[in-house]
Amino acid sequence: MNQRRSRRPAPRPPEGTPAPAELARMARSGLADAARVARWADTELGPGRGSATADGKATLSAATAERAARELGLTPDQVRADWDTARLAGLVEVHGDSARPGWRLRAWDRDDSAVLRGWVALFDAWSLACPEPRDHEPAAVAEVVSAMPQVLSFLQLSAGPVPVEQLLDLLEQRVTELRTARCEIPYGPQPEPQPEPQAEPAPTDAPLAPLLDWALRALASVGALTYGDGQATLTPLGSWAVWVKLEQICVAAQSPAGNIEQAAEDMLRGCAQLRPNAARAEYRAWLAARTVGSAVTELLAAARGEDALLRGLAFEALRVVGAPAEPDVRAVLDEPTLRPYALLWLAEHDGTDPEDAHEVLTREEATWLWVDTAAAVADHGEAPLLVRHLESAVQPTVPMLLDEVRAVGHPRTVQVLVALAAAHPDPALAKAVRRAAFQVHTGGS
Repeated sequence: MNQRRSRRPAPRPPEGTPAPAELARMARSGLADAARVARWADTELGPGRGSATADGKATLSAATAERAARELGLTPDQVRADWDTARLAGLVEVHGDSARPGWRLRAWDRDDSAVLRGWVALFDAWSLACPEPRDHEPAAVAEVVSAMPQVLSFLQLSAGPVPVEQLLDLLEQRVTELRTARCEIPYGPQPEPQPEPQAEPAPTDAPLAPLLDWALRALASVGALTYGDGQATLTPLGSWAVWVKLEQICVAAQSPAGNIEQAAEDMLRGCAQLRPNAARAEYRAWLAARTVGSAVTELLAAARGEDALLRGLAFEALRVVGAPAEPDVRAVLDEPTLRPYALLWLAEHDGTDPEDAHEVLTREEATWLWVDTAAAVADHGEAPLLVRHLESAVQPTVPMLLDEVRAVGHPRTVQVLVALAAAHPDPALAKAVRRAAFQVHTGGS
């Protein structure tokens, strides 16, 4: 008798939420100026037509902004603002010190899901859409950014205008909770407190009203809400995006292997026995419960450990993160342990077919990666897998492979060769591999 697993029914957005096609129309309308500037750059600033940027961060140069303003009938400031919006929405992608059209721009007129994902990317980056208010400590700004999801959830549940005073009360409560949660109380006897002269309030005790005003204006600038007359109201797009985020958290809480609350290393170990699709679902659930920055930092820390299997899995999880992980992945290129993985990740991110990505590695890097992968197989796999791993080496013969493996200096070389010798059914080949392991161990030739 055939049985099918029961599946969680597809969640339905709140009643009154426009259909996806209508939401996409709203998003296209809101991002029309950004798409226009991105298309202009695609046509006028393609390869061989000069650089669009000046500061190594894909910021439009003054000359390019003025030229675009003339041709599009805008001011240079409008062009720069639309360019920044296009970058945040993924219509323009930054690669190193250059920018190029993103895949969403190519799909903009025909793919509603691409448009909505672009708008959600802009929504996620709301804190970058408007300059932070001056004379406020970065810590206070960070607290408000961390607290705003709860404020947005309250707006979404209210389904209508909410007075700013009520939002300020909620923000103050949430910030207090955040400060309490990270408060550390020292153990042991403490000296008697000494009276101190009256001082100015700490920066984090400053009034939050100006920061709430900034946050609401920034969210209004990306089209997530309307703000005026002392109240705020989510737009249909904003309400839908908040619902999407809440749904992601619910999915994460029901992650199939239950790894949402685990640290990156433990989560990766939990995914080691899953099939690729199931592992990717687990990565998505784990990522949905964290900020991108903290998740990427955790994954790279796990990749730096001694377990080669976790190294490979960490970069698989980083593939799920996608473009937001690029600066951090690029930053580890100077770390020999991570460099081959980072090069492959960046090649695939730049559009190289995964089957051809290995061509970006030097012979030495490919050999180092072969040993690292063999270490993962030796530690966690079965003997036949290790034998089959021989076929993936770039060297055409086993003697050449052994020579280059010995030269590459991987710290697990001896263990890998010993495990391969024990697993291989060919006595002559196994003997040669054991000899190579002995030579590496003793430092002989």
